[in-house]
Amino acid sequence: MKIALLFTGKTDKGYLPAAIEMYVERIARYAAVRVKIIPELKNAGSLSEREQKRREGELILQAAGEGELLLLDERGKEFSSEEFAAFLSKKMQSSAKLVTFASGGAYGFSDEVYRRADGKISLSRMTFSHQMVRLFFAEQLYRAFTIINGEPYHHK
Repeated sequence: MKIALLFTGKTDKGYLPAAIEMYVERIARYAAVRVKIIPELKNAGSLSEREQKRREGELILQAAGEGELLLLDERGKEFSSEEFAAFLSKKMQSSAKLVTFASGGAYGFSDEVYRRADGKISLSRMTFSHQMVRLFFAEQLYRAFTIINGEPYHHK
């Protein structure tokens, strides 16, 4: 199974890109993984929230392409780390060749992206910046692979 991490906008906090890259490199030991960045919209400040979501949505749908699309969304299903590992393991055993996990921009996803999505995952009922979500999810994805493989990273 191949994994794509689809992020909207750049990660501009100095410490975050390095931490995310560290986990992506670790994930690569278990699965083919790539990060796709949707560029920030030009003149976004002059666009309404709805128009920003619509334009970002078009770019997300283009970048997601074929395969399963799972949204990192506050209204998604919550998992413990062990439950997420079991969920990921099932995906690996299914016929899914590509699973794309997408993190939206500051206003979330457009209705078109929600309609195309195959599911939604919530990292917490709390709200995090879209930049922090990237790091938290990358760490949880790595943690899931170590749980699946019986490695000592995760402690109960």
